[in-house]
Amino acid sequence: MPWIIAENHPRKISDSTEKLNHEEEKAMEALFQAVNVICGKIQIVSNLFWDFPTNFDWYANIPILGNFSLAIILLVGTGIYFTFRLRFIQVRKFRYGLHVLMRQKSSGTGISSLASFLLSTAMRVGPGNILGVTGAISTGGPGALFWMWVTALVGMATKFSEVLLSVHFREKTPAGNWVGGAMYFIKNGLGPKWMWLGSCFALFGIVACIGTGAMVQGNSIGEAMQANLSVPTWFTAVAIFLLAGAVLIGGVKRIGAVAGKIVPAMAVVYVVISLIVIVLHIDQLPRVLAWVVAEAFTPTAAEGGFAGATVMMAIRMGMARGVFSNEAGLGTAPMAHAAATSVSPLVQASIGMLDTFIDTIVVCTMTGFAILVTGQWTSGLTGAAMTSAAFETTLPGIGGIAVTICLTFFAFTTALGWCVYGERCSIYFFGDKAQVPFRIIYCIAIPVGVLTQLDVVWLLADTCNALMAIPNLIAILLLSPVLFKLVKEDESKDTIFKH
Repeated sequence: MPWIIAENHPRKISDSTEKLNHEEEKAMEALFQAVNVICGKIQIVSNLFWDFPTNFDWYANIPILGNFSLAIILLVGTGIYFTFRLRFIQVRKFRYGLHVLMRQKSSGTGISSLASFLLSTAMRVGPGNILGVTGAISTGGPGALFWMWVTALVGMATKFSEVLLSVHFREKTPAGNWVGGAMYFIKNGLGPKWMWLGSCFALFGIVACIGTGAMVQGNSIGEAMQANLSVPTWFTAVAIFLLAGAVLIGGVKRIGAVAGKIVPAMAVVYVVISLIVIVLHIDQLPRVLAWVVAEAFTPTAAEGGFAGATVMMAIRMGMARGVFSNEAGLGTAPMAHAAATSVSPLVQASIGMLDTFIDTIVVCTMTGFAILVTGQWTSGLTGAAMTSAAFETTLPGIGGIAVTICLTFFAFTTALGWCVYGERCSIYFFGDKAQVPFRIIYCIAIPVGVLTQLDVVWLLADTCNALMAIPNLIAILLLSPVLFKLVKEDESKDTIFKH
């Protein structure tokens, strides 16, 4: 009786589907429980760097100092140290960096100094320029922007130092390409006894690159496209997988070429739109500038959706978000700069410190001013929603879409830049055979990030970023005598640098 079979077949399928759905729910619940356990373990490690020892009352009650974690002290303190020891080199040689940047040409191997700069900047100029600024201002008030500037200025000295050491101690591969970074100046500068420190940096770098570079950036793109353009996340996942794969398969030269086109274009678009918003509220600009400077040293009163902030909160949030934005001292950017064909460590270091300036002083400032002049910092919104609101209220129908497009391209180029760093770390740790497998894993991780809730990934990536910073900072401080000697020698030889 076929009709009976035809009647009962859908019921059987339905029962099987319900059973399968129930099993899937149980599996997902077990997965979430496992994730919570992992998060708890990772959080302990993360707190040791980013919150320790501010989470102890005895330390928190110390005037001024009690507001700064170990991470801020190490990262910002190192920048202050090199700023004074190098006699404010980020100010003295700023024009020199711009001069040599525009005149460097590729020698046929590796990538040009301009391409390495754009690759490094591609990794810096990303969602952090939007999310970092809004997070700092929404918690610390307008004064937090001032302390982001301070962090960037001293961070330029740190960036100069780590890039110079990276180029000086780099190695050439059998294919004729330059490779370098913290693991190489630890190996070649500190000697074999310290190679374990370089291996630790490389291992932490691999995990951080997959988490921060692939999954987090992929998730940022997916959320932006879904929220503002109603693009399904599955479509974004497939599209970004294909685009990223097409670029990454070509290696560092193709990545540098793509970054060289996208980064300047998107940076110009974002800055121009930000300037339009600021100009249309030009009457508010003097008051905003006064806010930023004055409230860097005085408490910010509660207003609208803003809960108010102390001076120490402004300092802490500004410095913390500034460090996360420009990442000076974490040891990532030197890997891109080491691949440049520049023959002089001094030249490349002078170029390298500029990406910190572009990232924080230019792009972050544009975001901060747009939020402040439109009054959206008191709206109670957070993250990209605050920036979108600032642009949309000024440019209806255009502003929100513009932020989405810029955020998407920023995240995409950031993902490309992080792949180069992860690839360098994987080759150092596992050998040359790890190059292709890492690219495959990295390409897969990007669409996975689009489709995943990334609380645990953010936590893991932040922790590994912190763990990367420790060996990097130890190494550049131990090698500081070599650094100072190199700067003195090269400065005496390079007449343009000298004058």
